[in-house]
Amino acid sequence: MSTSTLSTFPVLREQARHALLLLGAPAPAKLVVDVHTALFDGDLSMSGLATVLRDEERQYDPDMLRPYRICPALHHDLTVARGLVALSCWPGERRLVSAVAARANALAAVARVAEFVAIRNTAGPAVLDLLRRLAETVPGGPEAFLVHDPRALADAARAGLADLSVEAVPDVVLRRWEGLDERHRLFGVTSLPHQRGRA
Repeated sequence: MSTSTLSTFPVLREQARHALLLLGAPAPAKLVVDVHTALFDGDLSMSGLATVLRDEERQYDPDMLRPYRICPALHHDLTVARGLVALSCWPGERRLVSAVAARANALAAVARVAEFVAIRNTAGPAVLDLLRRLAETVPGGPEAFLVHDPRALADAARAGLADLSVEAVPDVVLRRWEGLDERHRLFGVTSLPHQRGRA
């Protein structure tokens, strides 16, 4: 790793952490970058976040204690959920995702971001563009966005969330996850190819 990368790596990690803490659950990498760009100071980019994720795994040292790592979310089969970024300090119930859980996380994230914008009471062009794009992912979101009140978008996201039926991560999956070593809990296991049964 170059000297410049070494100097920026901790900064990029912290920027990704800020966005993930606001989002509150595993989120697509682009959303992490977009949220940080619109709402926080810094220069987090898709390439920078990709570098952080890659280097977290490549430089993993079990003897190096860190309060958090930037890592991928995992499917219930404990393989990597490509494109979904998480914090290692989150419990398994939050880092292990299904398709329905990912949708619920997305709606909850919209509500959290919209509420954050409402509390800050500042909405420049970058923030409005972020809210507009988020609104397009929410049932009734575009109409709520036209009200020009972030809380209306938050309410629409929560209403969409209430319509979802999200089941808890099965106990058997959590037990299997907890039985892994730390590296595999952070970065997932390798999926095995399906074998065809004999005719």
